[in-house]
Amino acid sequence: MSKYESVIGLEIHAQLLTESKIFCSCSTTFGNEPNRNICPVCTGQPGVLPVLNKKVVEFAIKTALALHCQIAPYSIFARKQYFYPDLPKDFQISQYELPLATNGYVEINVNGNTRCIRIHRIHLEEDAGKLVHAGSDRIQGSTYSLVDFNRTGVPLMEIVSEPDMATPEEARAYVQEIAALLKSLGVCDAKMEEGSLRCDGNVSIRPVGDKNLGTKTEVKNVNSTKALKDALDAEIVRQIKAVDAGERIIQETRHFNENTGQTISLRSKEEAHDYRYFPEPDLVPLEVSKEWIDEIKQGIGELPAEKIKRYVEQFGIKTEDVETILESPGMAEFFEGAIRLYGKPQIVANWLTGEISAYLNAKKLEIKNSKLKISTLVGMLALIDKGTISGKIAKEVIVKMLDTGKSAEEIVKESGATQISDEGELIKAIQEVIKNNPKPVQDYKDGKKASITFLVGQVMKVTKGRAKPDLVNKLLEKELS
Repeated sequence: MSKYESVIGLEIHAQLLTESKIFCSCSTTFGNEPNRNICPVCTGQPGVLPVLNKKVVEFAIKTALALHCQIAPYSIFARKQYFYPDLPKDFQISQYELPLATNGYVEINVNGNTRCIRIHRIHLEEDAGKLVHAGSDRIQGSTYSLVDFNRTGVPLMEIVSEPDMATPEEARAYVQEIAALLKSLGVCDAKMEEGSLRCDGNVSIRPVGDKNLGTKTEVKNVNSTKALKDALDAEIVRQIKAVDAGERIIQETRHFNENTGQTISLRSKEEAHDYRYFPEPDLVPLEVSKEWIDEIKQGIGELPAEKIKRYVEQFGIKTEDVETILESPGMAEFFEGAIRLYGKPQIVANWLTGEISAYLNAKKLEIKNSKLKISTLVGMLALIDKGTISGKIAKEVIVKMLDTGKSAEEIVKESGATQISDEGELIKAIQEVIKNNPKPVQDYKDGKKASITFLVGQVMKVTKGRAKPDLVNKLLEKELS
């Protein structure tokens, strides 16, 4: 890579969180039976007319403002014409020459370095349907394909960056930043695994220091930020090898295979003129007033970058913890509510980003939809502070709290899982451990003081994690002296 540098631009397609589609009243609910969320409008039946969903425009304007874009007072929709089985009208209603917003930017942070990535444009369009391939997750290897039109007409907002990213790590950070922004605005849930946030990477290489752009390829089929980084890494390596071998890079669309870690050619990359864009005759131009923009601007709350800065400065918690808290909808509100009752921001953050996040991710839950309440979490932390339960016991208690919705006090009372601080009871457990572990005991007496850590762990094991660790350490030293 020392001879070359990579140039990366990204196209993010975000499904907007409206209840109905962009040009009809069909539901946008994910996961319904195939071809249930359809009507004559979104399936392109003769004689129907589209009607623009105002909420879609509002969400796009809100995003554009948060990304410092210029909102166009006048924009138009166009027909992007191409044939594919999941496109019932044989064209897609999108925006081309006059998009809704242009010339924005977003700041990203990679390894402590802040970079500004320019936003070229934001435009609105309708989604296509989905092909379901029998016998395979892709068309290759399938015996036949079925078409599900539920997604047809779902509102999409496309955010197109300038080619300002130099590494796959920067591209990954950019997508994560955009995803966090969209979730904080409440316009997209950014679930890449469900397709509500999709990303295509345009990448090229050039000799280090060269200002001319090389021939780009587009990498599709990435369903996570990790897959995006891996796909871009693989494509950069492929292009370097090809150029060094004297081959010419052609402009094409490529698919990333996560199993092989390689990109595979899908088709030559179409140019804009291949789509034969022309203004959509069934939709009037979209005019956005300054008054409407100002009204939407008033509804934009604290953005992720601002919240990160405030949390770090006001509460003194680690940046990576703030980023984890902001990834989950409702987590920030839960965090602030907990520290109002309890204080100790870093301790609250540790629990939210640790055991609680692990549980929620495994169950695919958001904290606002879980059984855990701010008051019950604070109640558990108070029990730890009082010495009623240990941190180890608390890790078991929090899972039961999340499972049942019960308070820590109820769970501890039912299980009897209080911390043992009675010296007599602990000495019995310590003496048993000393008797059953003669070698570590002798090592300790021979001057290997680290052996006491092992012995403390054995006492914790015997007491099923209920012993008070600092008291165990003190009593062990006394017994071994």
